[in-house]
Amino acid sequence: MALYKYPSLITSTNDSVFDSIHTPGSPASHAGIYRCEGCGREMAIAQGHSLPPQNHHEHTQNQGLIRWRLIVLADHRPH
Repeated sequence: MALYKYPSLITSTNDSVFDSIHTPGSPASHAGIYRCEGCGREMAIAQGHSLPPQNHHEHTQNQGLIRWRLIVLADHRPH
């Protein structure tokens, strides 16, 4: 589970960008933290860089295939 210290620096949103599931090795649609839906492993990655491949880590049969979901978006817009 992603952790944070300063709640004033994090904003909650219902943006649909967090609803997409990404396959191993596909380009990251946004910079941020991605979480494996099967085992909970998290990975920070830059936009456009490839998500970890299928052989990055192993799953049990119960965990199913490796599938990545964006859980924290790194917002590059000026505020």
